[in-house]
Amino acid sequence: MDLTDSFERIPVNIFSNLTAGSVEVAKQIAALIRKKQEKKEKCVLGLATGSTPKTLYAELVRMHKEENLSFKNVVTFNLDEYYPITNNSLQSYNRFMHVQLFNHIDIHPKNIHFFNGEIKKEDIKKHGDEYEKLITKLGGIDLQILGIGINGHIGFNEPGSSSNSKARLITLDNSTRIANASEFANISNVPRLAITLGIGGILAAKKIILMAWGSSKAGIVKSSVEDDITDYVPASFLQNHENVTFILDTAAAAELTRNKSPWLTGDCEWTPKMIKKAVVNMALKLKKSILHLTNNDYNEFGLSDLLVEKGNAYEINLQVYYLLRDTITGWPSGKPNVILPNHPERSLPFPKRSLIFSPHPDDDIISMGGTFQRLVDQRTEVHVGYQTSGNIAVTDEFTTRFLDFTVGFEEIAGIDTKKSRIILAKAKKFLSNKKSNQKDTEQIRAIKGLIRRCEAKAVCNYIGLKDENIHFMNLPFYETGTIEKKPISEKDIKITIDLLRKIKPHQIFCAGDFTDPHGTHITCFNLVLESLQRIKKLKETWINECWLWLYKGAWEEWNMEDIEMAIPLSPDQVIQKRHGIFIHQSQKDMVPFQGADSREFWQRAEERNATTANNYAFLGLTHYAAMEAFVRHPI
Repeated sequence: MDLTDSFERIPVNIFSNLTAGSVEVAKQIAALIRKKQEKKEKCVLGLATGSTPKTLYAELVRMHKEENLSFKNVVTFNLDEYYPITNNSLQSYNRFMHVQLFNHIDIHPKNIHFFNGEIKKEDIKKHGDEYEKLITKLGGIDLQILGIGINGHIGFNEPGSSSNSKARLITLDNSTRIANASEFANISNVPRLAITLGIGGILAAKKIILMAWGSSKAGIVKSSVEDDITDYVPASFLQNHENVTFILDTAAAAELTRNKSPWLTGDCEWTPKMIKKAVVNMALKLKKSILHLTNNDYNEFGLSDLLVEKGNAYEINLQVYYLLRDTITGWPSGKPNVILPNHPERSLPFPKRSLIFSPHPDDDIISMGGTFQRLVDQRTEVHVGYQTSGNIAVTDEFTTRFLDFTVGFEEIAGIDTKKSRIILAKAKKFLSNKKSNQKDTEQIRAIKGLIRRCEAKAVCNYIGLKDENIHFMNLPFYETGTIEKKPISEKDIKITIDLLRKIKPHQIFCAGDFTDPHGTHITCFNLVLESLQRIKKLKETWINECWLWLYKGAWEEWNMEDIEMAIPLSPDQVIQKRHGIFIHQSQKDMVPFQGADSREFWQRAEERNATTANNYAFLGLTHYAAMEAFVRHPI
C-alpha cells in the first residue's frame, strides 16, 4: 500500500517547476473546453489573477495560436477585484486579464465577466448578488482556478471568512496588502478594500484546481492540505469539496509530510542526504545538539527504522555532525596548498576566477556581501555581472533629489549646457505630473538605472573590486518600465553567454531565492543555466572546471539540511556588510516592491545570516556571529 500521501486531506500533484504544473492545468482546461464544444455547450471558467496563473495563461495563449484551441464557447468569471480602482488602471485585474489572456484569444467580449471596481460603494451588495445569479443561470462554474495567499486566502477571502460567505466587499488583511505591494509603487498605494466571490461561491464550482508555486507558499499549503479545517485558513475549507486538486511545484510542496518527513509515510531510502535531513530537523525540533541525541529520541521522532538500518544513535550522530562540520569554511574559493577531501570547494586552481551574478544591482551585497569580501581579500579574480538595471525600484522622489543635485552641481561648477538644462527640466516636469498608472519614459528609466549603477559601482569599490571587473549587463527582458517583464529572448542569452566566455569562471555565484514578487530572480537564474548548458553542448573545455553555487538571503534562506557551503562572518564583517548595503541609498527606508516582508533588506539579511549561525551553534558546531549559506547546483 502506498502511504506517501496519507497525511493529505486534499489530492495533491507535485511538478518539478511552475511551468510543468501550469502546462498540466492548461491541458485540463483545454480538454474541458473541447469536451463542451463537442456537446455544443458553454464552458464556464472561474479565473484567478496575480503572479501564480501567468504561466498558465501564457500556455493557453500558445495552445490557441499553435493548437487551434478556440475559446468561442467559453464564459469567464473573475474571482475578485481591488476597490476602488478604474478598469484600465495598471493594477486592475480587469486589465491584467486582458493583457495576460483575453487580448490574445478568440473569446467573445460579452462572455467575459468582472467585478466592477468603479461601482458606487452602496451598490456593491446588489452587484455581488447579480454576479452570483448570473453564474447560477449559466449552470455554475465548471472549473474554478485558484491561487493561495500566504495567509491562506482564496480569492480575497481573508482569514475569518465564513464557509458560506457570498460575493461581497472585504477589507484586505495587511499581510495581503504587503504581499501585493509589488504591483504598486509602494504599500500606501495598495487599496485597502476588494470585491470578492465568497467561499460559498467558490465551493459551488463543479471542479477546483488550486495552484501554488515557491517556498513562500509551502507552510500555508501544508496547513490547508494536512491540518484541520479552520476559518483562520480559508483554503482549508477546500477539504470539504469533492473534486479539488492542488497543483504544486516542489518548493511549494516542501512542507508536506511526504517531503518534510518522508520516513513517516512509508519506506524510506536512507541516503546520507536523507539522514542529514531527518537528524537535523529532529535536533532542531527537540532543541538538542546533534551529539546529544539518544536512541529514545530517534524512536519518539519516528526514526526507529533508521536505527535498525544504520545502527545506534551515537554512530548516526557522528555521521551527521561531520557532514555539517565539513560545510563550514572561511575559504569560499577553496583553501590553497592543502588537501581537504571534504572541503566544499576545490583547492586548485588557485587563485580562481569567480563570477557573481546579481539579478538586481544590490543582490550581491545583500545576499553574499561577506563572501564577496572574502573572495576579494583572498586574491580571487572576482567579477560581478549586474543582470538588470533595477530601474523600476527607484522612487520618483529619490530621482527628483538627484535631478536637483545635478542642477545645483552645474551651477556650482559654472556649467551652462543648454541641452542638459532642457533634459533635466523635462524630466522634473514629467515626474511632477506623473499619474499613478503611468509608465516612466525611456529617459526617466535611464536616469533611474544610472542611479542604481552608480550605487553598485560604489559598493564594488568599497569591497575593493577593480572597475574593469564590474559588468552592467542591462538585460533587455527587464526593460519594460513595469513589473511585468518580457519573455527571455536570444539577446538576453547572447549577452549572458558573451560574459561567461569572456571571463571563463571557475566558479559562479547565482541567486537561488525565487520568491521575489516580480520574478526577476528566477528569470535571471534560468538565463544563466540556459547559457551554461548551451556552452556545455558546444564542448567548450573551460565549462568542465566550472562550479555553480546558489545563494539566498534577500527573500529567503536555505534549509539547514540543504546547505553545502557556509561562510562564517565575524561581528565586524557583519557591520562591514551592513555599511555596503547602505551604499544603495535608493533602496533604503522606502523600499518599493518589497514583498510580504516589510523590513529593509539589510535587516532581513542580518536576521537570516544570524539564524543560520545560531542553528549551527545550536546543533553543536562553533558559534559565529553570522553565516552566509550556499548550495551547489549541477550545470
